Amino acid sequence: VQLQASGGGLVQAGGSLRLACAASGITFSSTAIGWFRQAPGNQRAWVAGITSGGSTNYAGSVKGRFAISRDNAKNTASLQMNSLTPEDTAVYYCKAQPPNGRAYWGQGTLVTVSS
Repeated sequence: VQLQASGGGLVQAGGSLRLACAASGITFSSTAIGWFRQAPGNQRAWVAGITSGGSTNYAGSVKGRFAISRDNAKNTASLQMNSLTPEDTAVYYCKAQPPNGRAYWGQGTLVTVSS
């Protein structure tokens, strides 16, 4: 199983980025996907999730600014991040949770938001 997170970078406050999580080795369509982030000195925190059926949920700090989606045909999940603030600066990780199985993590992609 491989999860490849991409799309991070440096952006100014108020800008947008789109992260992608490409999965292989799992039945993607039946796998829930989550995005997490870890800022320096902080614990990894959940950001957003999407079920296999497409239901989404968000942490309060990103609700209304971030949107998680999935493309089962491409085995890819995305996180559209808008109205970014310096507080969104972190390494972002995607997590795949197949049904009745262990979870898998991607390697992380760094998002830096400058003020």
